[in-house]
Amino acid sequence: MAQTKQHITVTAFWDAEASVWVAESADVPGLITEAATLEALSTKLEAMIPELLEANGSSLPLNAQIHLEAQRELHLVA
Repeated sequence: MAQTKQHITVTAFWDAEASVWVAESADVPGLITEAATLEALSTKLEAMIPELLEANGSSLPLNAQIHLEAQRELHLVA
């Protein structure tokens, strides 16, 4: 029987005032972090999520994947 993959959804938005990506997730209680780039944010999330799940009494699901949904508002000037 094949194992199913479980997804952890993380949403990130660009904070223009602070010039950072801010991330949080309803799937991981207590998760809120920021980084200057999406790559740096991804690296932080890979380390933080297992730690936070363990601290909350949970474990990382087998074959877990992080779905990072990033939002950034751009303004066009005509």
